Amino acid sequence: MLAGGVGARLGLSVPKQMIKVAGKTILEHTVATFNAASEIDEVIVMVTPGWTERVATLLGDRYPKVGRILEGGSTRNETTRRVVDALGDTECKLLLHDAVRPLLDQRIITECVEALDNFGAVDVVIPSADTIVTVDDEDIITHIPNRATLRRGQTPQAFRLSVLRSAYELAVEDPYFNASDDCGVVLKYRPDVKIKCVLGAEHNIKVTYPVDLFIADKLFQLGSESSAHRTRDELHEALAGKTILVFGGSYGIGAEIARLARDAGMNVIAHGRSTTGLHVQDAASLGAALDAAATKYGAVDAVVLTAGVLHVGPLAEASDEVVTESIAVNYTAAVNVARASYEHLKASKGHLLLFTSSSYTRGRENYALYSSTKAALVNLTQALSEEWSEVGIHVNVVNPERTNTPMRQQAFGQEPPDTLLPAELVAQSAMEMIASNATGLVIDVRRESRGRARNAAPALQWEDPEASS
Repeated sequence: MLAGGVGARLGLSVPKQMIKVAGKTILEHTVATFNAASEIDEVIVMVTPGWTERVATLLGDRYPKVGRILEGGSTRNETTRRVVDALGDTECKLLLHDAVRPLLDQRIITECVEALDNFGAVDVVIPSADTIVTVDDEDIITHIPNRATLRRGQTPQAFRLSVLRSAYELAVEDPYFNASDDCGVVLKYRPDVKIKCVLGAEHNIKVTYPVDLFIADKLFQLGSESSAHRTRDELHEALAGKTILVFGGSYGIGAEIARLARDAGMNVIAHGRSTTGLHVQDAASLGAALDAAATKYGAVDAVVLTAGVLHVGPLAEASDEVVTESIAVNYTAAVNVARASYEHLKASKGHLLLFTSSSYTRGRENYALYSSTKAALVNLTQALSEEWSEVGIHVNVVNPERTNTPMRQQAFGQEPPDTLLPAELVAQSAMEMIASNATGLVIDVRRESRGRARNAAPALQWEDPEASS
């Protein structure tokens, strides 16, 4: 893992891989991806000179496959040569990946490793959507290559170690040696070796400029690395005996979460206006409910807030009561739940799970209060995931598409059932998140043609607020 960047183009005083995005540093996200890959046996992290101890402290013992943390060189090529030297003479498959590409898919890792069975070198590329031109010293176009044959290079790049070593041995003898990446070294000095291309992904971006940091943050916000679908037995194994509080558990998604939690063997306390009389606007009642649960069961492992209200209409015509209720239920309640939950979740290293709506991505006429409060929940989630990551609290927010709930029925009346997501499937995604170690994510729950929910891959998208639950 090549983590030797200094962040100059981002205007930073720390290496760019040490910036936090979605609750963890970019480096942690990337290390976690390779640590989770079954094809990977060891991760070697090449860091900016002088940062070895700090990186070792950051990673700790949470990533068992991290075997070595070494100082990189002054250039990309020098860093690669240090990797090759550190690995010795034993043949192996070697993947070199930019640490500042934290959104890498497991699929790409798998395909790179498999391709090395038949090729000595592998590059990860994507088609070019833009026309590429070549220019002379005066910025005059001299050639426009056929875009159909052009690809944009990403990482990882993968090699049989012996191939990469021999290429660099030849390169060091060339006084005019210059290469921007390692496949370029192999292409020039080992032209006999075919370099296989593996399809990358548009979201596998490299954080280089300030706008890249914004895009990466948004991709983490809108996408999900969440856990794979878990069976009933797997949820029971992960969650049995733990304690969950559901605020807004009277009906709809909250009631389904409570039901699935009981089915998973959890201790469940569900509160709502129509069942226990608890109002989420009442901070004192929230605190008392959490304290009571901790006293009864010894700990609080998960706190879920699903309560929400939807008032549609122009802001100028909204009454004081509507404005107050919308902000209090949709946003202030989440702040109060978070504050009241902190000490309990810190002790259990537990989960806080909130709920937003697809309308958070863009405000729209007649949804000013709803959209803005739902956007605030997303920002709250990401902020808390960073503030609380050091104490082990996981904070995420679920973004379901339009869901069959009483709140939606009250706002829009009866709709064709096949156009709505069942509350149970949203609850299933919520339970999977509670059973995972993810933090700082917006879990985008969508329908598939088979009628089953899925957690969407990273994508920038916006939907009509009326399509939200």
